[in-house]
Amino acid sequence: MLLRKTALAVALSTAAVLLAPAAAHAAPDRTGATTPDRAGIATADRAAAPPAADESAQAAAAAGPVIVVGGLSGIAAAYEPLAARLRGDGYRVFIYQLPGLGLGDIAASARSFAGYVDQVRAATGAATVDLVAHSEGGLVSRYFLKRLGGTAAVGRYVSLGTPQYGTYVANILRFLGLGSCAGVVACQQMTIGSAFLADLNAGDDTPGAVRYTTVRTVQDELVRPTQNATLADGATNVLIQTYCPLRVVGHLGLVLDGTTYTVVRGALADGPVRPNCFAL
Repeated sequence: MLLRKTALAVALSTAAVLLAPAAAHAAPDRTGATTPDRAGIATADRAAAPPAADESAQAAAAAGPVIVVGGLSGIAAAYEPLAARLRGDGYRVFIYQLPGLGLGDIAASARSFAGYVDQVRAATGAATVDLVAHSEGGLVSRYFLKRLGGTAAVGRYVSLGTPQYGTYVANILRFLGLGSCAGVVACQQMTIGSAFLADLNAGDDTPGAVRYTTVRTVQDELVRPTQNATLADGATNVLIQTYCPLRVVGHLGLVLDGTTYTVVRGALADGPVRPNCFAL
């Protein structure tokens, strides 16, 4: 069992490493999250000298910092390309790598994340932060919002390929002879019908005054069915191929794709959904 669990973790980590062309912008702490020290923030602000694409983006950038929340096995460096785009638009950006690469209990990861949000708010003086969360990171963030009282600390929530209602890919591991997700707790919790998801999805999907946006793609290899990456109760749910039918974007590609980023940028600026199908 230990061998199977280790093999699965290595495979997931390898996929994340292939996504990472550069080191993270800020030094990670022991959890892999970029440390929100004031000196680092000042440096990031100076590095973000290029103006935002338009006035609405500038206004959003001034409103609060953005935390990019990584997914299962997602090392911080894998999210540096997304963070770099955000910094280029004037945002103060932090990358949160899930504790233990997100292999453990999602609720426990959310409790650690709650402390990190407090650190960022204290270091920046911001009343609220915005969240851009990939895959499992979206569930960690939602648990923080819904079960840990995080709605007062967050202005906008944007998920990228998050299995909000679970994924058959997690269920099928049993069929492949890996047991119940090879013992990986987070994978077990992301199976369709899990007790964790039943609790998280009971009641309002979008609590508080937070603006919720989900982004998904028909080519997502890990979230099946892709409709499970959406939220109800007033969330803005964006399917990339509805606007750009020829755009090919995989699960990991959501953090690199230019068209997807134009959706993220619009959501952070409270703008209309207008993906740029030709963005690099």
